[in-house]
Amino acid sequence: MTGSQVPAAIAEYRTAADVSPEETRDAIVNPAHCVVCAGLTATSVGGLFDTRFGIAGNYEVRRCLQCGLEQLFPVPAPAQLKNFYEHYYNFSGERDTVYTTFREWFFSSPLYRLWIRLDGDISFHTRKGSGRLLDIGCNEGRTLKNYARNGFQAEGTELNETAAAVARAAGFHVFTGQLEDFAPATPYDVAVLSNVLEHSLDPKAMLLSAHRLLKPGGQVWISCPNSQSWLRSVFGQWWINWHIPFHITHFSPHALRNLLEDSGFLHIEIRQITPALWVASSIVAWLFAREGRATRQLRNAFLIFGLVLLCRALLFPLLSWGNRAGRGDCLVATAARAG
Repeated sequence: MTGSQVPAAIAEYRTAADVSPEETRDAIVNPAHCVVCAGLTATSVGGLFDTRFGIAGNYEVRRCLQCGLEQLFPVPAPAQLKNFYEHYYNFSGERDTVYTTFREWFFSSPLYRLWIRLDGDISFHTRKGSGRLLDIGCNEGRTLKNYARNGFQAEGTELNETAAAVARAAGFHVFTGQLEDFAPATPYDVAVLSNVLEHSLDPKAMLLSAHRLLKPGGQVWISCPNSQSWLRSVFGQWWINWHIPFHITHFSPHALRNLLEDSGFLHIEIRQITPALWVASSIVAWLFAREGRATRQLRNAFLIFGLVLLCRALLFPLLSWGNRAGRGDCLVATAARAG
């Protein structure tokens, strides 16, 4: 069932008092509890599988009947997720392939700066400033280089020790371990969660940790997929941002704002962007993804780059409309710790 087929009765956030007996019965028959508020959930999208790496397993996405947050079901156990990340997802030392060579050239070129101004900056690479910046989930440090060039004293956290070692070799301080265990001597001016929050088994705990690590008045910068994206309805189970089984939570603007407020943040601003790269990736998944098989076309730099240019050129009016209508593919949020 695609996002467009979600029953109208649960399509928007409602309080527990608004939940019908039928929906409560469905949640009890298919027991799962919200990772944020522990409320009952009901299936909104089923029949999902990994369209990127070919990891075996079928999943669904469930909507909390109390707070409206959507989450993956079943949620992999922490040990299982660790295994998935180590074997499939995070940096594992890949170098000197056509894909990584092209990626490194593109990200360090003036063309990239021009592109993100046209297509939207979901990684905050155009933001200049000063002070201490913490990139949470910095991988091998590609983003740290951008932040350092922009004037920040950039540091990172990363669970993957192999990736962290590469970032350290480039001269950056990187903490490896759970975010709640990180206790720096000096708080940060900025904490970045660029396409990270949706991966967390406990997004509220992650935001509370970010809040703790910031100085009064410090900012958190967040980007994550928008669960109300019109592209979710178009591509159904092939929408690239299901990202099974790594995306645990799916945020609407309303759910993200509520979570930031509950975590102690103020001055919340949320806007929407639809990167052509995400559209191109959904197209590739729709054309080539097959259950149980890695979609190698997603690593074909020339195919992806060609589709990105085509999407930006031909679909610009639709992408712009989606952003203005609150149906963009990506949420970009900033918020401040109370000063």
